[in-house]
Amino acid sequence: MSVLGLARRTAVVAAVAVLAVTAPVAPATAEPNPQAGVAVPQGPAPAWLVADMISGRILGGNDAYSQRAPASTIKALLAMVVLDQLHPGAAARATSAHTDVECSCVGLVPGQAYTTRQLLDALMMVSGNDAANMLADMLGGYQVAVQKMNVKAYQVGARTTRAGSPSGLDGPGWESITTPHDLAVIYRAALNYPMFVQIIHSRSAQFPNGAGGFKQINSQDQLLEDYPGFIGGKTGYTNLAQETYVAMAQRNGKRLVAVMMYGSDDLWNQGRALLDWGFSQP
Repeated sequence: MSVLGLARRTAVVAAVAVLAVTAPVAPATAEPNPQAGVAVPQGPAPAWLVADMISGRILGGNDAYSQRAPASTIKALLAMVVLDQLHPGAAARATSAHTDVECSCVGLVPGQAYTTRQLLDALMMVSGNDAANMLADMLGGYQVAVQKMNVKAYQVGARTTRAGSPSGLDGPGWESITTPHDLAVIYRAALNYPMFVQIIHSRSAQFPNGAGGFKQINSQDQLLEDYPGFIGGKTGYTNLAQETYVAMAQRNGKRLVAVMMYGSDDLWNQGRALLDWGFSQP
């Protein structure tokens, strides 16, 4: 039986449920195989994995250990480092260096003060690359943040993951690399953080508008609207990565993660189908 590599045991209490992880188990080395005779849903992402995050059991996958660019799904790694090292109420002021980035962006305004929590909302709900830049500065700078992300990846068991940027943006010489298996391990570890779970499970949040007031930002995750037992997830896209998506849901005693990489189109339907398939497995 293939299993996920795993981080430490911690109980997490969140709006959705109590998310507890089991004791560490060895990383899998063989390609997981779906249950014989059970049709596996197909979709635009050729590399995928479905696993039970409670037991660590991999239910199925295809090219689950192939190295690919993660795009913004790597932001969960930055979020964990931030939650390890920065107080949610710590504040700093945005600069033009933070906003000089390829978007998606939340729309930071230079001179405006933002808290760590507000920036995490922007990071995970609207995939703010400007928020990723500012959080990296708060951690000690761009390269320091990337180094800390890579240390965190190793600590949680994502041993083939290498972050090249805080946001998941990539380019020649600064590519990020991971696998569907490693992303499952990373997001399983991220559920140890109550604030992370709260953020990815939120449909909206208030965010400073730079003019003395607030604006509403909304989660980009379509499954959050109507998928039964949905915890949350994260999408990503770059030219190198193509479409990527991590989706997590919990019901009937199972807590599943579905990871999709290198998709040729939106992955919402594939995410739904893979979670449905996973919940149908014994």
